[in-house]
Amino acid sequence: MTSRKQVPMDGTLSGAISGEVSGLLHRYTGREPTQARTFVHDDLIVCLLGDTLTEAEQSMVTGGDYASLLDTRSLFQHTMRADLTEAVERLSGRRVIAFMSQTHIDPDFGVEAFVLEPVAALPNAPDRAYPPAA
Repeated sequence: MTSRKQVPMDGTLSGAISGEVSGLLHRYTGREPTQARTFVHDDLIVCLLGDTLTEAEQSMVTGGDYASLLDTRSLFQHTMRADLTEAVERLSGRRVIAFMSQTHIDPDFGVEAFVLEPVAALPNAPDRAYPPAA
């Protein structure tokens, strides 16, 4: 997959991941979140997304069909798993060992969480500077 946003606007790893995750959501759902903020701490990367629901999903909320909406989002998350993991691994230079994704309906938020292989387990562990060394 070719990245829609190869260079982060703010020059940080968190900015790069926010852009990549937002772009992948747009590719898969047809709508990019209006808010994306990524937190990087040791072996954990968490991307908090706001205003993610499509118009169809918002109609489901209005109709009270929360279960179907969450089932649909779960399918999107399962389908996007490989691309999201690849993007975080490429940008961070670290291997993702666990991925979790969750949608909250009201208010409209989503979380994509990535657990990275511990640095101590990596031979010649790279520093945490962005961009990662080639």
